[in-house]
Order: sequence, then structure tokens, then C-alpha cells
Amino acid sequence: MQLKVENSPFNQEQVDLLNRLLPKFTEEQKMWLCGYLTALNQTAALTKAQPVLQNNPSISVSTEISTAACLEITVLFGSQTGNARRLAEKLTEKLKEHGFQITCSAMDDFKPQKLKNVRILLIVVSTYGEGDPPDNALSFYEFLHSRKAPCLKELQYSVLALGDSSYEHFCKTGQDFDKRLKELGGEQLYPRTDCDVDFEDPAQEWMEGILRTLHEMPESASAITAATVSAGSPAPGPSPALLASGTPPVTDQPVYSRSHPFEAEVLDNLNLNGRGSDRETRHLELSIEGSNLQYEPGDCLGIYPQNQPMLVDTLINVMGWHPEELVPVGKERGECPLREALLRHYEITVLTKTVLEQVAQLSANPGLKELLKQGNEKAFRAYVEGRDLLDLVEDYALSGIPARDFVPMLRMIPPRLYSIASSPKASPEEVHLTIRAVRYHAHGRQRFGVCSVYCAERVQPGDTLPVYVHHNPDFKLPSNPDTPVIMIGPGTGVAPFRGFLAEREEIGAKGKTWLFFGDRHFRTDFLYQLEWQRWLKEGVLTRMDVAFSRDTDSKVYVQHRMQEKSRELFEWLEEGAHVYVCGDKQRMAKDVHAALIDILEGEGGMSREESEAYLTRMRQEKRYQRDVY
Repeated sequence: MQLKVENSPFNQEQVDLLNRLLPKFTEEQKMWLCGYLTALNQTAALTKAQPVLQNNPSISVSTEISTAACLEITVLFGSQTGNARRLAEKLTEKLKEHGFQITCSAMDDFKPQKLKNVRILLIVVSTYGEGDPPDNALSFYEFLHSRKAPCLKELQYSVLALGDSSYEHFCKTGQDFDKRLKELGGEQLYPRTDCDVDFEDPAQEWMEGILRTLHEMPESASAITAATVSAGSPAPGPSPALLASGTPPVTDQPVYSRSHPFEAEVLDNLNLNGRGSDRETRHLELSIEGSNLQYEPGDCLGIYPQNQPMLVDTLINVMGWHPEELVPVGKERGECPLREALLRHYEITVLTKTVLEQVAQLSANPGLKELLKQGNEKAFRAYVEGRDLLDLVEDYALSGIPARDFVPMLRMIPPRLYSIASSPKASPEEVHLTIRAVRYHAHGRQRFGVCSVYCAERVQPGDTLPVYVHHNPDFKLPSNPDTPVIMIGPGTGVAPFRGFLAEREEIGAKGKTWLFFGDRHFRTDFLYQLEWQRWLKEGVLTRMDVAFSRDTDSKVYVQHRMQEKSRELFEWLEEGAHVYVCGDKQRMAKDVHAALIDILEGEGGMSREESEAYLTRMRQEKRYQRDVY
């Protein structure tokens, strides 16, 4: 339907513009625009009417109070992979839309001495490794658990804890913060929420609970005032606070994310290891053309994998299920055939205590209930290590439980994150990944890494993978391209540094670069060897030190090469070099950190405490960044 001049208050130029623009709007955009215009009109009318309303008692005025700007809220996050940061930023935006004054920062950017002045504290924190705080939460965690921590009797707080229930110390860091704040006198504003790998829904519920609680607080002040005259209430529209936060972009471009992944075409899938290697490392090149996905070197790509078909079929046969039986796969997806649900949607390779507890309620097997009894934690941990759902149903004779009762107890299959090994400037519309296939034998059966073997064995060029970009703001190149950079990445940990160097080559960065790389054998496991050699020749890479652990009588790793070059490394640090570490969190990252401490002690003449403080300052200045897993 075309707008005409004679039927409207617009001139011909305005009518032409509206007729070109309106047909491109979605229904949601039209509704939003209606609310926006209503709110503008409402605000103007209130401003104009305010003197009249104040001086005319015959006009009825009601004031709707929303929790508002007199409440100052501090949001702190501790994040290793970026999930906690993203949720904290989302919470901050929600609070700002409701008129609150917000301070949001990483824990290591927050001055602990200010804590005694905070009245409302919201913490979003993940658990890293075996119950440890993330890197950017460590200093605040240590302060809070030290004698320097202040009395917090005036504090109200709440904690959103992220974790993985397949680990023994599930959400331990968040639980530690909750417990310690309570010990210091703080009062829970809202109960702590512990989130598993599928964290979106419980995190959303926690945020909504926070908002409800804040709105109910008696000391809240008016931020949004809606006047109602006796003639009636105006039509609802967005709040002024919401309007102030910015308008959404008007676009028909789909927005791809963790909950709505993009199907990226596989352009190439190569084995990087040479003939005779006992390892298989795949180099994947994916097209993201048309996705509008944006990334920077240092970011990760999330992939939703598929379970191994043989494992799925065996599980269905052992349980006596029918592969085409319909089972639920979540609120949004509805139902789908059982085999597809187990292939694509449910996790079947990891056992968690939550799953076992729910299964035990449907099973008459006394052995399973015994395993879960309090006091048997050691036996439980030993059992679940390296076992999957097929082991569970076979070991405890669980066949006979209907699929519609059993399957919904499982976790949804989580995405796997891989460091991006490319630069968008050097490889536009593409993402490159470096993925090592995981295969091992345990408990009488061959085991496979879900995503790595899926990519190695069943993904061919021309196929697609559901992906999304996982931004990692805590693993980024320095803004000044002249800054020296030290990169430490053995094995597939070298992936992001391939992207770093490709980026620096494209922008013509002049800063020095130093790469430490290690693997098993020089002849078969020197990943991207020709590319490093080219960058060395062209000066993009200033120097490179390698460690091939199985080529020498005694095993040599990257930390040993660092210590051999301790004098030069210390000089680079003193020049302001940024240090990046990527790879195994359990051993390599700890060994590299210890090597840095030794270098600072030996070359800098520092005590151990001074060396630790030196690295802490580097971390706070974003000069020491780690992407470890």
C-alpha cells in the first residue's frame, strides 16, 4: 500500500522517502518504530504538560517508579575464554536500560581498595582448570581471601558462576566468591546460580531475577516517570533509558551467534603432519562469505560437532530403542528422530554427576546408587574418567528405560572452541583452523575426540559446519604495531600466532616478533614450517626457537628454549614486549609461567615475590595474555 500526499500530513519528498523505506521493514522493526515515535510524543507531551500538572489538582497524576539511578551497581567479571565477559556486558546493558548507574570491569582492572565503598556487587566468573580462578580474576580472588579484605556488612551481592559439570570442581571459583563475600559480612542480593556448559538459559534467569530484586528495593529512586491524565494512559513504548542506549540496526541480514550458528562451507581439509607421524593435525579452511561474521586474530571459532555414528548406533541397540522414535530436543527445536538427536544434539561422550543422579532415579540398579553415595567421591571420579554413556548403560544394565524418559536427562552437546589461525585482512571471508585429532584407548575400547575426529574423518571439502565467532578480547595484538611480541605456542597452540603474523604482515607492522614452537619430531611435526621460514626470510618474524621433544635423548620443551635465551628474553620484556601463551593449561602453561619467573629472578635480580608481582603487572597491563585449554 503506497502512501499518498493527499492522505497524509507529509510533503511529496517525505512521502517518496517513506514509500521507499517502509516496505523494507520487518514486522518487528515496524512495531519498534511505532513504540519509538509514541515514546517521543509522550516525552514531549509530559515536558510541555509538567507545569500544568503541578498546578492543577483536578488532573489526576500517577507516578510509576522503576528502580533507578540512585542505585550504583558494580559488575565484575573473571573470564578465561570470554563467556563470563560477554554475560557481564549483557547484564550491564540490561541494567542501563532500566536506568541504573553501572560500573563494569574485569576483576584485574578493579582497584580492590574500592570494594569497601561498593553497596551492590554482581559477579560473573568462570572456573578455570581444576577449580582455579581465571587469569584476570586471580589478583582480586587473592585479595578477597587475604587479611587485607575489608568488612563488607553494607554489601549486597550475587554471583553467576560458569563451569563444566564434567570436572570435579564444578563452578568452584564462583562458589568460593559467594562463600567469602558472605564470610566478610556481605548479604546475598539474589541466590548464586551455577551454570553448566549450556549456560544461556540459567544465565538469563539469573539476570531477570536480579532485575526483579533491584526493582523491589525500597531505596530505589524514580528514573522513568509516566504521567497519566484523567483522559487515559498513552500507548506503551520504549523507555527513555532504552532510547538513550541506541537504536537497533535496521537490516534483514541474519545475525549468527552461539545459539544461531552459520553453516560454513569447508574449502580445504589437509593433514599437516608428515608421513610416519603418530599424530594427525588438520588444517581447515572455511568460507564465511555472506555470514557477516567478524573476527580479529586471537578470537576463536565455535563448532557444533556430531557424535560418532557407530557409537550412536551401538548405544541405541544396547538400550533396545528404535532409531526413528521421536524424542524432545529442547523448547525451540521440538522433537526429532532419536538417532538424529543423539548424533547432533545430545552429549554422549562425557559423564557428569548430574546425569548419573538423574539416571539413578530411573534405575533399580543398587550399584549405581552406591557409586553416587556421599563418601564415594573418589570412586565416582575414577569411574567417570575416560568413560562415556555406552559404558554407563552396559556397566549398570540400564536397558529397558524408555528413550523419551532417558534422553532428555542428557546435556545438549556443547560447541568446541578452536583458536583461529588466520587474519581477516590476509584471508577475507575465510577462517582457518588447526585441529589435532584425538584418539586413544581406554577401558577396553578405542575412544575419539568428538569434534576433532569428526573434522578429520567425516568432513570433506564442500560439506558445511555450523559455526560462530567467539570473541576473545583478552588475547589481542598490541594496538601499537611497533610493540615487540613474544609468542609461545607448542603443537596446535601455534594456531593464533599464524593469524598474528599474517595480520602484522598485512598492516606492515615494524615491531619485533619472536616465536617459540615445539612438537615431537622435526621431520613430521613441524606445523606450518614453510610459512614460518618465509616470514623469517621477509622479516615479519624476527626470530624463532623450536623444541622437538622426541628428537633428543632428553625431552626438550619450549620452556627449556626460553631459559636458554633468558638474557634476550628479559631484554625484550624490559623493552615492553607483550607475551602470549597458547596451548595446554595443565602442564605447558604452568611450566612456561614458571620459566618466566625463573628468568625474572635470574636476569632481573628479583626475588620470587617481585617476579610474581612483575608478571601480575604485565597481566594487568595486557602485556601477558594466555589462551589455554
